[in-house]
Amino acid sequence: MQTQSPEVSAKQIEENLLTILEENQSLVKGIDFEQVAAIVPLIKDANHIFITGAGRTGLALKAAAMRLMHLGFSVYVVGEIVSPAIQKGDLLIAGSGSGTTSSIVSAAQKAVKAGAKVLTFSTTSQSPLAELSNQIAIIPAAQKQDHGSALSQQYAGSLFEQAVLLLTDAIIQSLWQNDGTTAEELWKRHANLE
Repeated sequence: MQTQSPEVSAKQIEENLLTILEENQSLVKGIDFEQVAAIVPLIKDANHIFITGAGRTGLALKAAAMRLMHLGFSVYVVGEIVSPAIQKGDLLIAGSGSGTTSSIVSAAQKAVKAGAKVLTFSTTSQSPLAELSNQIAIIPAAQKQDHGSALSQQYAGSLFEQAVLLLTDAIIQSLWQNDGTTAEELWKRHANLE
């Protein structure tokens, strides 16, 4: 049975949102954007792009998959029944804070074996996933097991997951700006069976 807890106030929600935004702004200062820019050629040169991530990181990367599809890329989410086999010339975009999530490492191993390239979003360059990667974008956020609050006041890997969403949105925004396709043209690719 759940115990009665104090009411959550509007002020508390506002303060927590400001904390989250401040943490993300602070995190930006620790990102190597040259490293991030090196991602773009991998995306542009891929025949097909495959996305994999677990939990909330996976959800953030699914959001990126949708926007890449809007830009005209051929994108698949690993594990979906319509995803084909990955092949040489393809790209696997993986997200794992620790770089040790077994299903993601396994997907990267299979991608490498097939001759595809691997791009990773992680908090570390020292992991099994990093060793398999052609390019790593390091996000200086706390890992899920870091409960010390030194890097974030948020629970588990929240800051990492938010940063994956925001950083992929920034990459996609840059791709769109350089592409020059109008918003009206992109809208034609938006889901219309909803």
